[in-house]
Amino acid sequence: MRGRVHRSRVYRWRYGGRTSDRLLLAPQDIRTSDPVMANELFGGRFSLGGSVVVAGAKSPFELSPPSRAWQESLLGFDWLRHLRAADNEVARARARSLVADWIVRQGKFQLPSWSPEIVARRVISWISHSPLILNGANRNEYRTFMKSLTRQVRYLRRAASDSDNGQARLLSIIALNFAGLCLTGLPRLQRQSAVWLDQELTRQILPDGGHISRNPAILIELLLDLLPLRQTFTAREIPPPNALLNAIDRTMPMLRFFRHTDGAFALFNGMSSTPADALATVLAYDDGHGKPTGNAPHSGYQRMEAGSTVVIVDAGVPPPASASQSAHAGCLSFEMSTAGQRVIVNCGHPTIAVADWVLAARTTAAHSTVSIANTSSARFFDGGLVARYAGDLLVGGPRTVKIDRTENSDGIHLALSHDGYKSPFNIVHERILNIDPAGGTLRGHDHFEVGRNRSDPTYAARFHLHPDVEVSRMSGEDAVLLTLPSREVWVFTADGIDIEIEESVFLSEPNGAMRTSQIVLNGNVSEKPDIAWILHRVETGPRSDSAPEITEPREQQS
Repeated sequence: MRGRVHRSRVYRWRYGGRTSDRLLLAPQDIRTSDPVMANELFGGRFSLGGSVVVAGAKSPFELSPPSRAWQESLLGFDWLRHLRAADNEVARARARSLVADWIVRQGKFQLPSWSPEIVARRVISWISHSPLILNGANRNEYRTFMKSLTRQVRYLRRAASDSDNGQARLLSIIALNFAGLCLTGLPRLQRQSAVWLDQELTRQILPDGGHISRNPAILIELLLDLLPLRQTFTAREIPPPNALLNAIDRTMPMLRFFRHTDGAFALFNGMSSTPADALATVLAYDDGHGKPTGNAPHSGYQRMEAGSTVVIVDAGVPPPASASQSAHAGCLSFEMSTAGQRVIVNCGHPTIAVADWVLAARTTAAHSTVSIANTSSARFFDGGLVARYAGDLLVGGPRTVKIDRTENSDGIHLALSHDGYKSPFNIVHERILNIDPAGGTLRGHDHFEVGRNRSDPTYAARFHLHPDVEVSRMSGEDAVLLTLPSREVWVFTADGIDIEIEESVFLSEPNGAMRTSQIVLNGNVSEKPDIAWILHRVETGPRSDSAPEITEPREQQS
């Protein structure tokens, strides 16, 4: 129905009008480009969104997409940067041909090509790479391009308000700012879109620099657009909105906050494999190189850094429902890395979006925390009419997360709790984490506070391991050895509870899911409402291939 409306005369009338006749400037696209990818595009090979389609002589816009990610990338034209990197006439001709092909086939309002988020990405891509597309174009090709671009901008101006209140809405407003600055004849749009940008950045970028969705991946994507937008305001000699400058200044330090010792981002709330090239690009604009803060209260995260060890904890309530399409039920989960190696992780968001994996990755069991009665601490609106138009929203979940942080000569101490299991079990999960000043011992204590209407469910405390970690049992002892690629060894012990080693899956590898292991502590709330555990680094001696000398930590304290 909606597709037919988009093709109606009403839509054509509403989004028609005077065409901007030229472009004033082309913003810099700071995303990494690859001339090798250009050679593939010359041959009709489209490697996008984790999938590869060989179109050959056919138009890619008439093929059935292998995945939603591939389709969105194709229709967003972000791959034009690879053709621009080739910097030759063949690349320019190929770009003009593909843009013209899209205009003929899908340039007259049809979904999904005209969903606001895809239109926004396409507008940014076309404007940024307009020299590639228009260099060598004849007069008719130039006018056709400008007419289509203007129509998309006019559509986006009205449709942006229909976008959800998360990243899609902000991306639409960013695209309108690029259009207002770069196209002639749009002074009113330039002024109005700057006001919208100020309002939306103020709403979506939290005071500590996190995004309202709590998804670390969005910070990288936003900066890849906001940094060139700031440059474009400067090039037009127009003062950038204060919210734009503040958003960049606040967001940059959060990039360091989420980084592990190996440079990868922690896997929380939709974060997948870290795009190392994109991260390096935005970090090159970072003027501050100090130690990241340990407390991000508005975003709902905590960071503990001692010696060569980093622990990052999800300590926040779920985001607003409208921004929760990628949110996970991982409250009080943590990740740990040491000396350039991740040890304890969450399963992470799949790099290749298989529906079953995406939903499984969002459950509490896919995180290094405690799940009760094999349920999640938050629920998901998966499937149905709501999910079709708004995405798989997160509903319910913790309403209150308490945090008490102390730093002193004994190390860093975190006392946390969440009420995500208040209904239906009337249980509050409390977790204490303490790391010593040298970063060699991480102590944890999980406790279940049960209310009056006593329930007696089982629980599972999970510690998912990175695939590079070798796990084995210590002979004759209830302890587990974790051997890192550097041959550094850590020992995991738990007080009075059996330690199980089970299979797990690491979903955030660039090439797809990988098998890994997890440590699991199973119990019953009434029989054992307290779990005390320790991760302790072992002194291995001067030779990496020698047997580790086990040095026990001091007496367990709860």
